[in-house]
Amino acid sequence: MSLFDWFADRHKTAPVARNPQELPADDGLWSKCPECGLVVYRKDLLANASVCKGCGHHQRIDSEERIRLIADPGSFEPMDTELAPTDPLAFKDRRSYADRIRDSQQSTGLRDAVVTGICRSSGQPLALGVMDFRFMGGSMGSVVGEKLTRLIEAATARRYPVLIVCASGGARMQEGMLSLMQMAKISGALQRHQQAGLLYIPLLTHPTTGGVTASFAMLGDLILAEPKALIGFAGRRVIEQTLREKLPEGFQTAEYLQDHGFVDAIINRTQFKSTLATLLHIHKLNGNAAIGNP
Repeated sequence: MSLFDWFADRHKTAPVARNPQELPADDGLWSKCPECGLVVYRKDLLANASVCKGCGHHQRIDSEERIRLIADPGSFEPMDTELAPTDPLAFKDRRSYADRIRDSQQSTGLRDAVVTGICRSSGQPLALGVMDFRFMGGSMGSVVGEKLTRLIEAATARRYPVLIVCASGGARMQEGMLSLMQMAKISGALQRHQQAGLLYIPLLTHPTTGGVTASFAMLGDLILAEPKALIGFAGRRVIEQTLREKLPEGFQTAEYLQDHGFVDAIINRTQFKSTLATLLHIHKLNGNAAIGNP
């Protein structure tokens, strides 16, 4: 075996780390699963949609990667890219809201916590919104609400199905009531979309919490989730302190919510695009919507 062959073979996979503390979680070349400690070549992890082949753990991915996994190559046309948050309340805690916005924009390259646009997925038209947890925990402020509302309204006008990938800590406290208003605004747009006989699917990823869960994340015709995603409104500790009792094991996981009728299906990320294609095709055949072309 040549040195090149040996090196290439060594980069396919790596054994499970004996001590998970021995290696960083991600050094750029290798990536270590935070659940089972399996260390793999990063390119192999990305080729498997950032899902661990050892334990099936779904690592968090950004909006760009999510769009790549859902939209057909070259088909995604972003909407409302110029919209950016302001600081209407001049909010300041340990740091000013304006500083937090600026830092998040610089670190992510995004204007705010959601990317929206029109695309094709498996050849079928789709209005797609993807929340990005890197931007202030995916929190929902005025821009997130406005972009999602415009996306839904455009989908209604064109008679397209809507998919929103949820990943959020909830409403953005720095915008106060202006943030909470977005729950009603998005919900109203979804109601008009559904009254037109059009399909809306939310995909709940880790985590989906707070005002997002209390509004558009739970209003889908079909509510899908990724395995072991944290889904809920208040945090576990807050609920336990309020009720003064221990919550069941696995409470607020996607699996628990599916067992109790709040989630319709849990889909492995590697199978999501093909599952979505089937759902869109069934909806089109059902005759509820005259789906057009982007």
